[in-house]
Amino acid sequence: MKYTQLGRTGLKVSRLVLGTMNFGPQTDEADSHAIMDAALDAGINYFDTANVYGWGENKGRTESIIGNWFAKGGDRRDRTVLATKVYGNMGTEGDPWPNQDKLSALNIRRAVEASLKRLQTDYIDVYQFHHVDRSTPFEEIWQAIDVLVRQGKILYVGSSNFPGYKIAQANEIAARRGGTIGLVSEQCLYNLAERRAEMEVIPAAEEYGLGVIPWSPLHGGLLGGVIKKEVEGGRRASGRSADALANTAVRTQIQAYEDLLEKHGLEPGEAALAWLLTRPGVTGPIVGPRTAEQLGSALRAVELELSREVLEGLDEIFPGPGPSPEAFAW
Repeated sequence: MKYTQLGRTGLKVSRLVLGTMNFGPQTDEADSHAIMDAALDAGINYFDTANVYGWGENKGRTESIIGNWFAKGGDRRDRTVLATKVYGNMGTEGDPWPNQDKLSALNIRRAVEASLKRLQTDYIDVYQFHHVDRSTPFEEIWQAIDVLVRQGKILYVGSSNFPGYKIAQANEIAARRGGTIGLVSEQCLYNLAERRAEMEVIPAAEEYGLGVIPWSPLHGGLLGGVIKKEVEGGRRASGRSADALANTAVRTQIQAYEDLLEKHGLEPGEAALAWLLTRPGVTGPIVGPRTAEQLGSALRAVELELSREVLEGLDEIFPGPGPSPEAFAW
C-alpha cells in the first residue's frame, strides 16, 4: 500500500479509503468484519463511515458494526484512521423533532457522543460535515468543534459535498478565530464521468490545503465495465448505470472507454481508480466493496501505472471542464 499525508496535516493515510456504506444494508456483520480485516492486512488504514449509514430505521447500524469490529481488539482501533460524518437526521422516522440534524452546536455535541458510543472508541480522527448547513454560521460550528478538540473527542475536521466557496468561507472564518486548523479534507463526487469538481471544489481544496477524497469513483458502477459484463455474462446494468446507458450518447462514450482499456489490457474499474490517483490534490478515492473480491480489485489499482497514451485517451473520451475561470469565461 502507498501512503500520503491528508492535506496539509501530518496525518499519514492510505491512497485508498475503505468506504463502509454497504456494511449492514448489503453486507452482513461477519462479512463486513472480514472485509475490514482484509483491508487492514493490505495496508488500508483510512476507514470512512457516517452516522446515518444503515439508513431508515437502521441508521447508525454501520457505525455499530465498526464498533463491534474494534471491540475484537488486536490493535484494530490504533491502526485505523477513523472518519465519520454528521448532518443527516438521526431522529426516529416519522418524528421530525427539532435539533436532531444539521450542524448546530447542539446537534454536533449530541451526534459526536452518539457516534463514539456506537463506534466503541474514545475519539474520532476525522469528523466530517456531510453537507452544507445554510442555517448555521461557521462561527457557531467552529466553537462547537473547538470544545470537542479540547476534550480529545475529535482530532481533525473535514467537509463533504461542499462547493468551493464554502470551503473558502469555512477556513477563512476558522483562521480569523484562531486556534483551529479548519477543514483538512473534502469528500466530493469526482470520477472520469463527473469532473465538475475540477472547476471550483478541487482548486479551493488545493488552495486551502485540503486532501480530496472522491466518492463514487466508478460513478455508480458505470465505469466498472458494465457493457462488457452484459456481453460476457448476461449481467445487465441496474439502477443509475442502467438509466445512464439508456442515453445513446452515454452508451457510446462508455463503449469507447471500455474499448480503449481492452486495447491496453486493463480492467475498467481498476483503471478508473488509478486515474483518480493521478489527479492533483487527490488523497485517495473511497472504495466500498461488498465482497473481498471487490476489495482485491481495488487494491490492484494502487500499483497500476497508466501510460501517457491511456491518460490522453481517457481525456479525449471524458474531457474535463478545464481550469477556472477559463472553463466558463474568455
